[in-house]
Amino acid sequence: MREFLVEITTTVPEGTSQDEVDRRRAAEAVRARELAATGRLARLWRPLGELRSIGIWRAADEDELHDKVLGTLPLRPWMTLTVTPLESHPNDPGRGEGAR
Repeated sequence: MREFLVEITTTVPEGTSQDEVDRRRAAEAVRARELAATGRLARLWRPLGELRSIGIWRAADEDELHDKVLGTLPLRPWMTLTVTPLESHPNDPGRGEGAR
């Protein structure tokens, strides 16, 4: 699987009830755990003091990432995404045997 750096900003549409927001956020947490368990979500951070997320996500290609991974997130309709495909760097200290 390829790795992608994904920056996510979630904006709740004006007029959305708090119940709907809470329901989607709870479902989002469940889905994130499922994607992590299958190796699709590798890491996820929130920059200090910001309301966005930055993560390392995995998929066969960018189409699969959008359709079968990020597209399955309950908050996806409210998200703005910036996706950057990644490749291994020869000087990466975390690069293991058999890495590209």
